[in-house]
Amino acid sequence: MLTNKRKHPEEKPSLHPRNKHRLRYNFKELIGVNPDLKSFVKLNDFGDESIDFFNPKAVKALNKGLLRLHYNIDYWDIPNGYLCPPIPGRADYIHNIADLICGSVEGEIPENVKCLDIGVGANCVYPIIGISEYGWTFIGADIDEKAVTSAMKIVDRNTFLINNISIKHQTNSRDFFKNIINVGEKIDVSICNPPFHESLADAQKGSRRKLKNLKGEKSAIPRLNFGGQSNELWCEGGEERFMKNMIYQSRNYSKQCLWFSTLVSKESNVRKMKKVLQKVDAFTVKVIPMGQGNKKSRILAWSFLTDKEQNTWRQKWKIGYKNSGLNS
Repeated sequence: MLTNKRKHPEEKPSLHPRNKHRLRYNFKELIGVNPDLKSFVKLNDFGDESIDFFNPKAVKALNKGLLRLHYNIDYWDIPNGYLCPPIPGRADYIHNIADLICGSVEGEIPENVKCLDIGVGANCVYPIIGISEYGWTFIGADIDEKAVTSAMKIVDRNTFLINNISIKHQTNSRDFFKNIINVGEKIDVSICNPPFHESLADAQKGSRRKLKNLKGEKSAIPRLNFGGQSNELWCEGGEERFMKNMIYQSRNYSKQCLWFSTLVSKESNVRKMKKVLQKVDAFTVKVIPMGQGNKKSRILAWSFLTDKEQNTWRQKWKIGYKNSGLNS
């Protein structure tokens, strides 16, 4: 199914103002940097060029073009069957986090920010965008050895990434921060895109629902949107248990990280996580809405530092600020 609901260039979907993907994809430019994309581009029902976003190969070709055109990535690839994420949504998370740490959409965003990506994945997309857009440094952690190897390969083959990111293998699947954040190390912000589903069946059900919404009919084939391995898409207890465990563990690093954050797919989980954050005595809790077309999501962010401690933390950002105006 070819979909591209942003029919006119002047339309403004609810993506972040600095997001480079707010308008329709320029397939001529994208094909120019990645000719392999051409075979996947067709006219949709609106007469616009688009691709089948339920075809992982098409999404992969699109991502290669987007990363090369907008983020100067010469090499990007992922193993077959691994998550091939939608770039606009990933960019939105990074831009919203940039606003969170500087405290204002119109403020200035520091370059000397260290970010921990929990579950960096084989695709390494969050660090790519954060480094390219803001010059940040990253720690990318993952429990999947194959994903770690893939992410390291992406870093090694794009020279501007090498000095800005460290990829680490988390050997204990139950841990989020242990053996990743060193003793005494300070992290400005942690980000996470948790597995949303409780099981493979649950993930397949979600894909069928998406197809039905797009096509107006039931799909007999339970295809997984954008691919993905088990640890990328589902876990025991789903995102609710995943986030709850992360919040409890974050207490142990309350003075080593300014902001902890995670994407929240299910709106009902926000209320539940706020109660958990009250139990662990989080000082500040924020919910940042995000959206692209009909898809709505949100970022849950929390800090254990008082206002005074947060202001003191920010003093180290006085050097190396980057203007937060719209990027070209």
